[in-house]
Amino acid sequence: MFFQSQRNTMTPAKPLRRLRSHFSKKPQDLNIQTEVLAGITVSLALIPESLAFAAIAGVSPMVALYTSFCMAVVTAIAGGRPAMISAATGSMALLMTALVAKHGVEYLFAATVLTGVIQVLISIFKLGRFFHFIPASVIAGFVNALGILIFLAQMQQFAGEPWQMYVMVAVTLAIVYLFPKVSKAVPAPLVAIVAMTVVAIAINLPIRRVGDIGEITRSLPGFHLPAVSFSLETLAIILPYSMTLAIVGLLESLLTATLVDELTDSRSSKNREIWGQGIANLVTGLIGGMAGCGMVGQSIINVRSGGRTRLSTAVSGAFLLFSIFVLKDWVQQIPMAALVGVMIMIAFETFDWKSLQTLRKTPFPELIVMPITVAVVIWTHDLAKGVLVGVVVSVLLFSWQAAQIRAVSTQQNGRKVYQLSGQLFSGSASHFLELFDYRHDPDRVILDFSAAHLWDRAAADAIAKAVQKYRAVNKRTILIGFDRESYAIAKEYGLVKSAGVYGSENKTPESVL
Repeated sequence: MFFQSQRNTMTPAKPLRRLRSHFSKKPQDLNIQTEVLAGITVSLALIPESLAFAAIAGVSPMVALYTSFCMAVVTAIAGGRPAMISAATGSMALLMTALVAKHGVEYLFAATVLTGVIQVLISIFKLGRFFHFIPASVIAGFVNALGILIFLAQMQQFAGEPWQMYVMVAVTLAIVYLFPKVSKAVPAPLVAIVAMTVVAIAINLPIRRVGDIGEITRSLPGFHLPAVSFSLETLAIILPYSMTLAIVGLLESLLTATLVDELTDSRSSKNREIWGQGIANLVTGLIGGMAGCGMVGQSIINVRSGGRTRLSTAVSGAFLLFSIFVLKDWVQQIPMAALVGVMIMIAFETFDWKSLQTLRKTPFPELIVMPITVAVVIWTHDLAKGVLVGVVVSVLLFSWQAAQIRAVSTQQNGRKVYQLSGQLFSGSASHFLELFDYRHDPDRVILDFSAAHLWDRAAADAIAKAVQKYRAVNKRTILIGFDRESYAIAKEYGLVKSAGVYGSENKTPESVL
């Protein structure tokens, strides 16, 4: 009886342990209550945003709601960044408006499936590594611009609203910031949303509700094969949109994953996240949804509410569907003021205030990248364009800095030594030739490359031209201080034979004088 009783008491704990181990690498650290409540909070905030994004894309509200449900659940299983929220987004919705207007929603479903396929291929061939070249200053600009856009979007919600709207937003912010000092058992944003909903219903406040944004129907998503002809003509129509959606979606998703990494002080698999985004978009297109990606604002809500694992992400999607099907009447009564208050908090949480403090210590070329990124995003309302411009500016500034090769000359025993520093390549080759005084230098010149590096044939050609110019005025040139890679380039392009070269040995000017 003892063993029978012991076995019966242990049995209920096994499914719980399995649940914990599936959603967290450290099951003992998984707080199911906190994760579930965080997911519910995110879900309630997703509904009005999804309805707004559906209006932008020109599709039915249910298309965006199905998208948010599917993206959240699938990425919770297949994604690489626990606690990150993926759903329908404004930036993706903007990219598909022309497709829907010209060809209809069925082509959007087909484009979404193709977007997922492209992202899966990017994951398989590990092309996501190229996203790691995005500079920190561009990421800071992306985050700050997103915070500003979120804030500006909330300001638009006040247009035409009565004074009760302002009071409710202020009270929501007070609850969000003060309630955690009383208790952290329940996420403060969830407390604020529920409390404001109860107040709005109880005294029938004349303010906008979630139901005023778009119609929510009680219908479950199902398998839907896009009703388009499977032909090269169709592929030619959807491929440009799908390529753009795939790149923009991954750009935002990986930047969001990096931000969540920082917020949670943990690391994630970016290639697995690309895979998860691809699978999620593939499935979404097959249930009548539109392409989605990672959401910075909702991910911060999740983390701020205590979400740390895949469980909170999965709950956000599952509860969204539950809300549509079971709690429709209640969800439609949520006052927009409560959600505006929560999103204003998210805007302030998103903005990287520390980046402003470090501006004074940032070198000038790098200093302008973040403001340029922010300005482009705010001007175009397109995060992808801002990041693209920021990356291009960063590359140009880096190339300009890398092309600054320098020389310090000294006279030693009747010989002149040029101590060179910097990167010698095609971009700096012409400037390199202007560093020397060919006519007035002494008969013996030493070029010391100890602090310089050769990168390509243009570098070797530039050195050969300098040697030839000295020979034209009957002066001998000695090249020293090459590192191994530079010496290999010098040897490959004939510099060893055409000039006195002291190779990868650590020669100093004094040792060859």
